[in-house]
Amino acid sequence: MNDPLSPESPSEPTAPTSQSNRAPDLAGIEGVATKKEAITKSSADSGWERATLEKLAFAALEEQRLARRWRNGVRLAWLGFLVVVAWLGFSQNGPTHDVSQPHTAVVEIKGEIASGAEASADAINASLRAAFEDSGALAVVLLINSPGGSPVQAGIINDEIRRLKAKHQKPVYAVVEESCASAAYYIAVAADKIFVDKASIVGSIGVLMDGFGFTGLMDKLGIERRLMTAGENKGFLDPFSPQTDKQRVFAQSMLDQIHQQFITVVRAGRGERLKETPETFSGLFWSGEQAVALGLADQLANLDYVAREIVKAEDIVDYTRHENVAERLVKRFGASIGEAAARAIGHSAALR
Repeated sequence: MNDPLSPESPSEPTAPTSQSNRAPDLAGIEGVATKKEAITKSSADSGWERATLEKLAFAALEEQRLARRWRNGVRLAWLGFLVVVAWLGFSQNGPTHDVSQPHTAVVEIKGEIASGAEASADAINASLRAAFEDSGALAVVLLINSPGGSPVQAGIINDEIRRLKAKHQKPVYAVVEESCASAAYYIAVAADKIFVDKASIVGSIGVLMDGFGFTGLMDKLGIERRLMTAGENKGFLDPFSPQTDKQRVFAQSMLDQIHQQFITVVRAGRGERLKETPETFSGLFWSGEQAVALGLADQLANLDYVAREIVKAEDIVDYTRHENVAERLVKRFGASIGEAAARAIGHSAALR
C-alpha cells in the first residue's frame, strides 16, 4: 500500500489547476479586445466628424472665394462701364467733321427753352460760339422745333446771336420744322431769314402767367388757409389765397411790359417785311404758309435746301451741344445728393 506522503506516490493531477488559471487570462484578452474595438470605433467616429468638419470648412472657404471673385468681377464691370461712359462723354460733344472745309453750321433749338434744359441759353450760346468761330462755317443755321419757354432765356440767346453776327460777319438763317412759337420765335427773329414748312406752326407773340385758384372750393369744403407772410403782397400768387384787384393790375402791367419787349424784338428783326395786323401781336399762331404771307417768315424751305441753295455748302455740320450719357449720370448723382441734403434741411425756414 502506498504511502500518500511518499515521494514516490503518484502526484495529483494538475490539469484542473491549470484550467482554473487560464480562465481569467481569456477574460482579460476578451476585455482588451473589447477595449480595442471601442477605441477603434471611437477613432472611426472621431475621424468621420473631423472629415465632415473639414469638408464644411473647405466648402465655406470656396464659397467665400467665389463671392470675392464675383464682387471683383462686378467692380471690374462697373469700372469698364464708367470708362466707356467717360469716353463717350468726351467724344460725343462737338462736331465730328473736318470743320476747316466749307460747310453749313447747324445749331438745334428743340424742346422747351428753359434754364437747365438742352435748349437753355448756356447750351445754345456755347454751340453758337463754336459754330461762328470755325473758319469753315460759311453760315449758321438755327434748326428750330420748339413751342417756346422762358422769355429770359430767349432774350439771352437773341442778344448773343446779334453779337456774334456783328463780330464774325456771317449770315444766320432760321429753319423751322414743326413749330416755332412764343420764345422760339423770339430767337428766330434774330436770324437774317426765316424758312418754314407750309404746315409749320409760327407765331404766338404773347406772354402768359398761369395758375389756379381754389378759394371757392375751400369755402365749400370748410377749409381755412393759414398763410403767414412778411410783406403785403408776398403771397399774392398763392393758389389758396384770394387775389386782390391791386395784385391783378400789378401782374398785368408786368406782363404787358414783357410783351412790349417781345414786340420790339420782332419789329427790329423783321423790319419792313412784317405786315402788321391787329392780330399780329395778340398771341395767335399761324401755319407756315400764312406766316410767309404775314411777313413772319420769308420762304418755304427745309434745311437741305438752305444749305444747298442759300449757303452754297451742302456739307452740314451739327454744332449742337447734346447732353451725353456721362452728363446725365452726373446730373442724376448730383440730384440724389441734393435730394438728401434737402431732406436734411427740410424743416428749416426758407425765403421764396
